[in-house]
Amino acid sequence: MLPLFPLNTLLFPGCYLELQLFEARYLDMISRCLKEGHGFGVVAILDGAETGAAPSAFTPIGCEALIRDWQQLPNGLLGMRIEGGRRFEVRRAEVQPDQLTVAEVEWLATPDETPLDDAYEDLAVLYQALARHPLVESLGMQEPAEGRQALGNRLAYLLPFSLEQKQRLLRLDDDDERLDAVQQMLERLQGEATN
Repeated sequence: MLPLFPLNTLLFPGCYLELQLFEARYLDMISRCLKEGHGFGVVAILDGAETGAAPSAFTPIGCEALIRDWQQLPNGLLGMRIEGGRRFEVRRAEVQPDQLTVAEVEWLATPDETPLDDAYEDLAVLYQALARHPLVESLGMQEPAEGRQALGNRLAYLLPFSLEQKQRLLRLDDDDERLDAVQQMLERLQGEATN
C-alpha cells in the first residue's frame, strides 16, 4: 500500500515541490518512507482540506514523491523538497485510524524520453523564460528540458492551468499528446486574456 499525501496541487514527474510538515500522520509517514527507502504518493484534493480529517475525494491519477532533501525550518516545521517520480492510478484507498490515506495503485507506463525537435521550439522557449523566474530557480528546475517528456511535464506543472486540465495532462501516456494539449490550453488561455 502506498501512503498518500493529498494536496491542493498535483506533482509531475521530474518536477520539484517544497512542503512544510507538522501533522503527526505525515511526520510518521515520512519517517517510515526514509527508513524503508521508498517514496509516497501525491494526489490533488477534490473534496476536503490539506489538514485535519482525510479528504473525502481526490484525483485518481497521482505522482510518486521522492524525498530529495529535508531540514528543520526556522518556524520549527519539517521542510522537505520532493521530486516527482512515476505516475500512478489509485485502484483502492482506505483511511487509517490516524487519518493517513493509503492506496493500492497501478503504476502507469513511463515511455522512453524522445528528443525535442523544431515542432516544439516555441514551447521550449517558453520554458526557458519560465525557468528564469525566481520561484522556478529556487526549486532547482532551471536547467533546460532535454526531451519531450521533460518539457511536457514541466510546462504542465508550472503553467496556470486548472486542476482538471492538469489531471488530464498527467493522465496522458504519450509525450506528443501532452505537448499538443499544453499548446491548445495555452492558446485558450491567451484567447481568454485578450477578450
